[in-house]
Amino acid sequence: MKQTAAVKKNGFMKDLIKTRTMWFMLLPTLLHVIVFAYIPMVGVVMAFKQYRYTDGILGSPWVGLDNFKFLFLSGQAFLITKNTLIYNLLFLVVGTFMQITLAIFLSEIAGKYFKKVTQSLMFLPYFISWVIVGSIAYNLFTYEYGALNAMLGWFGMKPLDVYNNPSYWPFILVFFNAWKTVGYGMVIYLASIISIDGEINQAAEIDGANIFQRIRYVTLPSILPTIIILVLLAVGGIFRGDFGLFYQLIGDNGLLRDSTDIIDTFVFRSLTQTSEIGMAAAAGFYQSIMCFIMIIFMNDIVKRLEKDYALF
Repeated sequence: MKQTAAVKKNGFMKDLIKTRTMWFMLLPTLLHVIVFAYIPMVGVVMAFKQYRYTDGILGSPWVGLDNFKFLFLSGQAFLITKNTLIYNLLFLVVGTFMQITLAIFLSEIAGKYFKKVTQSLMFLPYFISWVIVGSIAYNLFTYEYGALNAMLGWFGMKPLDVYNNPSYWPFILVFFNAWKTVGYGMVIYLASIISIDGEINQAAEIDGANIFQRIRYVTLPSILPTIIILVLLAVGGIFRGDFGLFYQLIGDNGLLRDSTDIIDTFVFRSLTQTSEIGMAAAAGFYQSIMCFIMIIFMNDIVKRLEKDYALF
């Protein structure tokens, strides 16, 4: 027993030394996860306390589930949960479809320089701050001086009061989210497509398959594991809204709140306007629980359909 343990320990140390470069490459990610994901989990305790600045986290009195009761009795829990879920589903469906479509398009075009320029232009919006995107949206849609209403005026049409009409914003938010993030996701799918064995496509061409048949029967089945993994990871955060997107484009516009308020903006507003740290912590904890349930549920579905594609 002791000799076996010693052999295993020596084998582990040899593997560790042999792969030390990869471990060093992994170290920044591990530190990032520990510092920004695990250490902040201590703050979950505030969801069950009436936080007082003078007493701190540990000294503040326990209130049990009162913060959660206040969250649900306020009438906002269902609204912000529904908005967060619907918007993220729209982002996921539209984004995934566009990422796969554009990745296939870039993989099939022949022009080397055209491909590089197109890929760079698609990827560029990912690096633009949501603050800048919010300014772009404001200059496009503001009622008095917006570019949209100026164009409508040229054609003799009535101006649109976008910032006072909630019905426009699902389309606007989906558009800007896709514009900013599609290029990043497309690169991942493009890398997966490039890794497909070229002999498979050559064999399909010899058999008489056209480009659409090769996409349907070769490309899509080959990247299916990548699609499932990325969708599962996205579903794991489906109750986590993009705070920058919603806050920078909409701000604190009360007229749009019922149709655009999500859990993240609700938590931020609770902290800045009411200073209810306990209720904000309860909303964040509720959000994490919903994300956990969703990814377990979706992973179980994938496991039943195709066990090899499941995350765990």
